[in-house]
Amino acid sequence: MERGKIKRKHKGTYSGGGDREGREKNINMAQPEKHYKVFFLAVIALLVAICLAEIPLCHPRHKAAVVKMDEASLTVNNELDAEMVVSWLSDHCYQCVYQPLGVVPAGPGPGLTSSVDFTVGTQHGITLQLNSSPVSLELCTVHYHFWEHGNYSLWVKNLNDSSVVNCSMITDTETVNSYLPIMVAFLLFTGLAILSAIGATVMGLDVVKNLMFRLGNSMETERLINSDLGFPCRTVETATDTILPGPATPSRRLRSLDTFRGLSLVIMVFVNYGGGRYWFFRHESWNGLTVADLVFPWFVFIMGTSISLSVSSALRWGLSRFSLFTKAVWRSVQLFLIGLLIINPNYCQGPLSWDSLRIPGVLQRLAFSYLVVVSLDLCVAWNSLDNLPVDAWWYPAREFLLYWPAWLCVVVLETAWLCLTFLLPVPDCPSGYLGPGGIGDMGQYPNCTGGAAGYVDRWLLGENHIYQTPSSRVIYKSHLPFDPEGVLGSINSVLMAFLGLQAGKILLHYKDQHSSIMARFLIWSLVLGIISAVLTKCSLNEGFIPINKNLWSLSYVTTLACFALLLLVLIYYTVDVKRWWSGAPFYYPGMNSILVYVGHEVLEEYFPFRWRMTDSQSHAEHLTQNLLATSCWVLISFLLYRKNIFWKI
Repeated sequence: MERGKIKRKHKGTYSGGGDREGREKNINMAQPEKHYKVFFLAVIALLVAICLAEIPLCHPRHKAAVVKMDEASLTVNNELDAEMVVSWLSDHCYQCVYQPLGVVPAGPGPGLTSSVDFTVGTQHGITLQLNSSPVSLELCTVHYHFWEHGNYSLWVKNLNDSSVVNCSMITDTETVNSYLPIMVAFLLFTGLAILSAIGATVMGLDVVKNLMFRLGNSMETERLINSDLGFPCRTVETATDTILPGPATPSRRLRSLDTFRGLSLVIMVFVNYGGGRYWFFRHESWNGLTVADLVFPWFVFIMGTSISLSVSSALRWGLSRFSLFTKAVWRSVQLFLIGLLIINPNYCQGPLSWDSLRIPGVLQRLAFSYLVVVSLDLCVAWNSLDNLPVDAWWYPAREFLLYWPAWLCVVVLETAWLCLTFLLPVPDCPSGYLGPGGIGDMGQYPNCTGGAAGYVDRWLLGENHIYQTPSSRVIYKSHLPFDPEGVLGSINSVLMAFLGLQAGKILLHYKDQHSSIMARFLIWSLVLGIISAVLTKCSLNEGFIPINKNLWSLSYVTTLACFALLLLVLIYYTVDVKRWWSGAPFYYPGMNSILVYVGHEVLEEYFPFRWRMTDSQSHAEHLTQNLLATSCWVLISFLLYRKNIFWKI
């Protein structure tokens, strides 16, 4: 997220799996073992690469000590005989008013300049406006995208015609490529993934398998010869016993779902830890999308898919719907309470004040969405899908038409969201306002942040019980509290989970029919994409309902569901259809998602997830810390997977 303020600066100077009791287990454990080793190689290589990436950044820079991360130094030189007012406007701020940067005195005499140093942001392009004072006559405007730690000079002078003002920007010193560390990290992990894929292909060759089998037999024979065979009551499993197939499992778990969940969770952990302090790894200030805005809706989506599969399985086993509902209620209560604990951490510093307890949150929204979608599914789910009439008119679209009552409920919920959003009267705000307030919309509605969504939260929960520092504060200078996990947005999160439930219905009705599953995923993705295009008019800010994570707008849900289905098709095809990829390493945190999420929130400030940095204004050092912290949770989830430890609530 951009450092939206432009502030004035005063001028001055163990990786193996242990013993294996059987050849079958040896073969099954080979894949995690391989990824476990690759993980350590990735961490070591990443540290080396980041260190190397810093080498060219260590050249001395003019005034490098006074500018911070995502900042540059700008010197405005005025040769005019009148003082100037310098204002600025970020390209990322839609319909905003210019913000004052400072005043530059008039030149002391003909050919002489007065200069003032300022600090400017570098995350997005900036338009500088220079006005003469006190008549406020615009002299010129300069659009420029500054680079981190750069030193720039803006010269303002008269040409031969004294009525013509010339403004020119000059780069004084070498700038820093702040994106170099993440480019190196990306290339490094991509290379390791390619090497891992090549290794898996080589290990899958028959020649290599036979060689490893013979080597394993020889090692087993040597172990038996050297072991203590004289002890009574001791049985030894022979090599012949270990290669016999084990009992068949009643159903095969779809690894692609856990991989999808794990991928979303790993990215979520990374961006929550800071994402190297890059703006695209932080939530968008208002309309639009960044990487950080993708992962939570995807997690909600795949939760809905899992609900569909788990409810269907439980009903086939003969569990009553009431018992499943009571379990869902209890689980939702647990999620909600855990969420309250981890987003109100002041209890570590003393008694927690009820006056400032934040109520909405990520796990709270998951709890609400989970309970609603489970309740809907329990109302419409079939106990068995084996005896459906093939000749019925609805059979070709059975995954949708069989569950029309649940769809009707979702439509009612969405209608309620639309009515509240666009028709609810909000004091001092226009009807249907979806803006950020503050300096947005030319500063006309400074107290209307979020429109009806913000108003409902402040009225229902109270200003002290919602998020106090929303992302809109940085760019749009909004000052009202606003919660991105608020009440109205929770309605659309139910829609997101329900679309995931629909994906689960496709998996159930077309079990093992891979082409049909992927075709329907793509069709749903196309339909949702078209809806998004209509709602947004294919624009960032000009649509009927812009894509907005803070509001969890309808277009945000349809767009992210479209992306989720496309990604799920890709993972499903590579993991469960072709089995080119095991899903590692994302598969492991996907199997222990609650533990990883809660753990990374609670232990965020503790070593090895965070430590004191030598240069807190370095993207490379932040990136190293955040990548290693995220990798630690991948490693923890892998070790728990090896120990068969899973936290379920």
